[in-house]
Amino acid sequence: MTPERVVETALRAAQEKKAYDLVVLDLRRVSIICDYFVLASGRSTTHVKAVAEAIEERLAEHGVRILRREGFPEGKWVLLDYGGVVIHVFEEEERRFYNLERLWGDAEVIGPERYASL
Repeated sequence: MTPERVVETALRAAQEKKAYDLVVLDLRRVSIICDYFVLASGRSTTHVKAVAEAIEERLAEHGVRILRREGFPEGKWVLLDYGGVVIHVFEEEERRFYNLERLWGDAEVIGPERYASL
């Protein structure tokens, strides 16, 4: 599965679980870490975990293997590493504090609607 399809699949799973403030950062021109960050917010630690689990399950159904998962027990910031795509699911306060959009300010910010047609 291409990184773009991983992004699309993750976004759909997150939307189905009512994640909000979905953003994709295109890092291809600014970093060698990965191609994309997917950022999503949940309203509570339970919601964050549910969103992260939904994304993991959906990608697993498509044969995409996760390389690493961090932060799940606490549920404040769950990181799902799929190599070319790293997904961050935050509790609202954590997202504001770490502000990855500002930290990676040179990356192109893409709204989820761009992936709706893939």
